[in-house]
Amino acid sequence: MLSTVGNTPLIELENMFSGSGVRVFAKLERFNPGGSIKDRSALSMLLAKIRSGELEPGRSVVVESSSGNLAIGIAQICAYYGIRFICVVDAKTTAQNLAILRAYQAEIEMIGTRDPETGEYLPMRLRRVRELLESIPHAYSPNQYANHLNPRAHHRTMAEIVQALDGKVDYLVCSTSTFGTLRGCAEYARLHDLPTRFIAVDAVGSVIFGQEPAPRLIPGHGASVVPPLLDPAAAHEVVHVSDLECVVACRLLVNREGILAGGSSGATAAALERMLPRLPLGANAVMIFADGGDRYIDTIYSDEWVHQHFGEVSHLWKERKSC
Repeated sequence: MLSTVGNTPLIELENMFSGSGVRVFAKLERFNPGGSIKDRSALSMLLAKIRSGELEPGRSVVVESSSGNLAIGIAQICAYYGIRFICVVDAKTTAQNLAILRAYQAEIEMIGTRDPETGEYLPMRLRRVRELLESIPHAYSPNQYANHLNPRAHHRTMAEIVQALDGKVDYLVCSTSTFGTLRGCAEYARLHDLPTRFIAVDAVGSVIFGQEPAPRLIPGHGASVVPPLLDPAAAHEVVHVSDLECVVACRLLVNREGILAGGSSGATAAALERMLPRLPLGANAVMIFADGGDRYIDTIYSDEWVHQHFGEVSHLWKERKSC
């Protein structure tokens, strides 16, 4: 089963960005066995330690903080090898992700209290991970926020894209949280002297690139702490996208491309749409769609949830469906 991680489809979007003169592609990471790009990171961070015996079934315990997708990637690996897994999540984790984790028999530690200084859950999640590591014998945390095996996994992600497009990857648009995907793809480009320009898509209210922190609704889009993996030089440009822009772009992707995309994927589409007027004709632009929309059915794709948080905004995608 783990051999199916990677080699995800790269498809061309023919409707949503038609008439721009730019060829637009999406790397559909939902086709990994755990449903997201985080399968790549999980496998990279755990497999060598399992095979070397450092992580041992019946003895070792994996502990990690995750908004959901990485947790699922780790859970399937731990289930396969019979290793105990404790996942520290928070109240923003979707019901679908929690149900999948329980199906894999992961132990869930739910954080319901926000950090008093930042108003975010992540610092409290990380604190709980440290507590568990100190109290549980033979516990190990992959620590996706600082582990260089996280970006290393995405050398292969970029290699797959380059191979599919015969080396012509002019722009790569990628959302940021741990900074693993963008950094890994950029490292590969440097190693192979590729001219690709990397566009980092961050959330409005995320602190990764120096913004003031503000409440955010979409898990996996932005971060409330600056990740140790941050390499500012990896991004040629940063585009900040709001939660509402994520929702609108996700709904447009369904309406115009038949793609049920996750929240951060909508963010990349919104960022690219903003950039298109200044991109050169004939360029190839690739977006990384980190996961699918099936885990956002109760949020992004729920009319009730959208109305509760943004009011009546359906005209933003319905009026554009036939454009």
